[in-house]
Amino acid sequence: MTEAQPEYRLHDLPGEPDCPVCSGVGYLQQDFPVGHPEFGKLRICDCRQARMNRRAHSRLFAMSNLDELTHLTFENFKPHGRIGMGAIEAQSLEAAFESAQRFAHKMDGWLVLQGGYGCGKTHLAAAIANFVVELDIPTLFITVPDLLDSLRFSYDDPEATFEQRFDEIRNIPLLIMDDFGTQNATNWAQEKLFQIINYRYINKLPMVVTTNLLLADIEARILSRLSDSEYVRTLRILSPDYRRPSHDSSGPLENLHKFTFETFELRAAENLQASETQGLQKALKEAREFAEDPDGWLVLTGPFGCGKTHLAAAIANYQAEKGYHLPMFVVVPDLMDHLRATFGPRSTVSLDRRFEEVRKAPLLILDDLGTLNMTPWAREKLYQLFNYRYYAEMPTVITTPELKDEMDPRLLSRMKDTRLCTICAITVPSYRGTGGQGKRKKRR
Repeated sequence: MTEAQPEYRLHDLPGEPDCPVCSGVGYLQQDFPVGHPEFGKLRICDCRQARMNRRAHSRLFAMSNLDELTHLTFENFKPHGRIGMGAIEAQSLEAAFESAQRFAHKMDGWLVLQGGYGCGKTHLAAAIANFVVELDIPTLFITVPDLLDSLRFSYDDPEATFEQRFDEIRNIPLLIMDDFGTQNATNWAQEKLFQIINYRYINKLPMVVTTNLLLADIEARILSRLSDSEYVRTLRILSPDYRRPSHDSSGPLENLHKFTFETFELRAAENLQASETQGLQKALKEAREFAEDPDGWLVLTGPFGCGKTHLAAAIANYQAEKGYHLPMFVVVPDLMDHLRATFGPRSTVSLDRRFEEVRKAPLLILDDLGTLNMTPWAREKLYQLFNYRYYAEMPTVITTPELKDEMDPRLLSRMKDTRLCTICAITVPSYRGTGGQGKRKKRR
């Protein structure tokens, strides 16, 4: 006697014919002899599996919110950046653009895009997604916090179990994880992310990751997969926040690309005292060594125009050119203005986000530090910035006219900590007014 078929049927679209194989039931009873491991088991029919796949892809597309990102394409991306951007910044942006296009066409390996807020990495990731979706390849574009939320919510989702949702994410032909590192790093979250990344790594499934973290700041197990240079291409985008107007940029190296170690002058043509020459040489030596291996803090002191800003910018340019760090160069008074501007009604960036961007910069260069005329609010924010980087021992360069006792004692105590800080005093007079070539009258 033939075993009865299940009493439920597929909810097909109106007018859609039943499957000729399963008659629309969705399952098949296979004829195996008694004792066979598959005896009595139902197999999902291809028609039902196809519908299940379409539903899964529809869910993933809805999770991607790509309908809201269709305007982010390769065609409207500006690979050369905006007017006034430094050469190194523009080169990093163009390299990322070209790599993103190659990845979209070949979908080979993984692509990791690093950079600060607003540098263009999300635009490029969305452009990849939009290009691939046009080829009818299922794609999931999602921020990492949203991805983790979707997994949490699946426990209460009547349409998909957690296991189904997790499997869909792991196996989607192209996975794009945006804003990696902004998630709440609970043990559960770290474990799920590792499982997804490890699965795709083992099975060689293409993936794109965007992050504002350095790879060294990523959890060790995930880092080991992202560090496979034979399978993963990592690009650092050094351009400043595109959403900021040109006059409101504290991004790295803007208008400072000419300041390099090669263009720094030791002013041999000038009649400098021996101690002044030695101080200048020492500052250049310390700056070069710091640029090679940013460790601790470097404090450059001296009068205006003595060359300390040139050396600070040269460190940033060297790091950017070598691709070691994502340097951030900010003038301290401008930084305070940027922070205050976040209170304005037209600001699209919160104070917390702007402050975090600066506070956690892998390499921070603070130019023109002086606190005598600062408001209590500005002093407090500067102290919070110093304190965080001091205890985290994050690489920092500071230029200031002098380390005076009148300076905020909390800042002064940290800059005078010889365990962490190297202080270089430049005592030469200003270059300005001589063009760097003039001679000074001999001192009597």
